[in-house]
Amino acid sequence: MTSPAPGLIHRWLLAARPKTLWAAVGPVMIGTAMASTTEAGAHAPSAWMALAGAILLQIGTNFCNDYADFIKGADTDRRTGPARAVASGWITPRQMLIATILVFTLAALVCGWLVLRAGWPLILLGVVSIAAGVLYTAGPYPLAYVGLGDLFVLVFFGPVATAGSYYVQTLEFSWLAAAAGIGPGFLSVAILTVNNLRDRISDTEAGKRTLAVRFGAGFARVEYMLCLLIAAVMPFVLVAWAGPQHRNALAATLILFASWPVIRLVLTRTGRELNPGLGMTALLLLAYSLAFSIGWAMVRT
Repeated sequence: MTSPAPGLIHRWLLAARPKTLWAAVGPVMIGTAMASTTEAGAHAPSAWMALAGAILLQIGTNFCNDYADFIKGADTDRRTGPARAVASGWITPRQMLIATILVFTLAALVCGWLVLRAGWPLILLGVVSIAAGVLYTAGPYPLAYVGLGDLFVLVFFGPVATAGSYYVQTLEFSWLAAAAGIGPGFLSVAILTVNNLRDRISDTEAGKRTLAVRFGAGFARVEYMLCLLIAAVMPFVLVAWAGPQHRNALAATLILFASWPVIRLVLTRTGRELNPGLGMTALLLLAYSLAFSIGWAMVRT
């Protein structure tokens, strides 16, 4: 499958899938906001490095996905989603493999800086995160091909990212910060669900057994709705846990009232008509994370 190649920089930007990178930004934002209300306070250099690490891990995972899906035959001329760089012939498999290694190496270097600040737990976190990013679509039993992609996204773009961001700034682990990751984690799963619903037919042919393939389109639509519902409930759980002084964070739930257009799209459309749902859900995640973060930091007595 070939298509006119965009410019050199543009093709790499498209391969990074910028519309979905808010999934990396949101939980770091939330972890930082929660750190800011502690006695230790937020640590700006660590926050920026955590953000850089999260974005690099997601880009590395996306590059690896682009490469591995082409090698495994999941990206074909029947693909209904946005063009993939390797399958479209814009970037060679070798170039994408080298880029994947380079981006994960940069992520490891960022993790190395964070290790100097926060100690050995960041070594474990970095190794596991990079390994999971590779194994998401590569290796003999890739997570995305056996129906575990949703769990990977929930864990690493949810509690791991929020608790990790909180930890590198305060040097303390917080179950509350980990729980705060459940909201953005499920919204990231919602992004993946739109992707898997759209690609259900081609994934079936390629042997990619996502949850949408295993249980059908109806299940995927219910999963999407549940992801939004759980994210909407979590601010109430967290405020009840931490205290009413954080009640401004409940504004995050109000953001999801704006989700009707994308809900209608997911419930009624199929194939490439679902493509706008990816960016729309990612923007919901960004708005949710912003509202929660600003509201949480605005402590009220």
